[in-house]
Amino acid sequence: MGKHIVIGISGGIAAYKSMHLIRLFKKNGYEVRVTATQNALQFVTPLTIETLSQNKLYTDMFDPNRTLEVEHISVADWADALVVAPATANIIGKFANGIADDALSTLFLAVNKPVFIAPAMNSNMFENPAVQHNLDLLVQRGCHIIQPDSGFLACGTTGNGRMREPEEIFETVDEFMSDDHTLEGKRVLISAGPTYEPIDPVRFIGNHSSGLMGFCLAEAAARKGALVSLVTGPTQCSARHHNIQRYDVKTAEEMYRKCTELADQQDIIIMSAAVADYTPAHVAPEKIKKGEENLTVELVKTKDILASIGKTKRDDQLLIGFALETENEFENAKKKLHTKNADLIVLNSLRTKGAGFRTATNQVTIFSKDGQSFASELKSKQEIAQEILQTALHYIHQ
Repeated sequence: MGKHIVIGISGGIAAYKSMHLIRLFKKNGYEVRVTATQNALQFVTPLTIETLSQNKLYTDMFDPNRTLEVEHISVADWADALVVAPATANIIGKFANGIADDALSTLFLAVNKPVFIAPAMNSNMFENPAVQHNLDLLVQRGCHIIQPDSGFLACGTTGNGRMREPEEIFETVDEFMSDDHTLEGKRVLISAGPTYEPIDPVRFIGNHSSGLMGFCLAEAAARKGALVSLVTGPTQCSARHHNIQRYDVKTAEEMYRKCTELADQQDIIIMSAAVADYTPAHVAPEKIKKGEENLTVELVKTKDILASIGKTKRDDQLLIGFALETENEFENAKKKLHTKNADLIVLNSLRTKGAGFRTATNQVTIFSKDGQSFASELKSKQEIAQEILQTALHYIHQ
């Protein structure tokens, strides 16, 4: 039996392209159901959708002819993935804010499978901070954004916001759904996010890490069949895959204890968290009141998690560390590779626009202990996660 895809169509002119997208999935052996908003049906007809998908269209939550099953739940359970194309600013806003007032937004909240969103709108709307904020929230929650193209728009202007062509959307989803199981039975430990080092009950020392890169790695490894232990600092990111066991921590010490506790059971260890290098020597029991002109906080070094695991790792374990640098990037990353006894180091540079903290994209260079290196292009963090794991597979299978 083929894989099950639900295509969500919202009310934009690009809805006509979704008809070709339905055909592409059907042609390649997928079972397709479609959920459309009432506004979407101003651009495409139910008869066309049902003829192409060969299934009943779900568009009315109060259809008097519906079966006794609750449709948004039954469709969500049936789906292997949800693809929303086109996704208007309106439906993106509903998804991000948990609004469920039509068939598509209700279905979205019920789906616990991979979700792909292909925005389509005027360039000014797409670049509006509210829309970008909503997209960032959805990425943090595990959704995959298929970024729009720049080109001639229906409003007569040229800019960023044109929905990707159906062939590109299909290829993205099909590649994801065709993921291999090359990590079947492997155990993978991944650290993610920042740590918060308390100064008093109110304040802490932290950093700007969102945890998204680590969560993308966890999802990618789980899809390849791995049993993933995800140790994460404070973050808004969500882990969806059933193969992921999540452990929430706050401080560097807590992350050290949990990671070292789990390390011996693992086949692959990926330390992508942005762990604080220093923590306050003393934590005030009460909120420090504003007083003197200057306040001195004594800091002490935290335990080096990557180095500690590097000292005890077995020959059959693969250890991957991350390095975030602002100067002498290559030299510092290579030094870290050897001093921590890692097998691979993934270098992030804050000098690259669109890479690093609090972005949906990243650009990395991977260094191996045998002197090889690989530089990626600027891509989504989901794609970067795939490239890191492909590199890891090369070394773990040697």
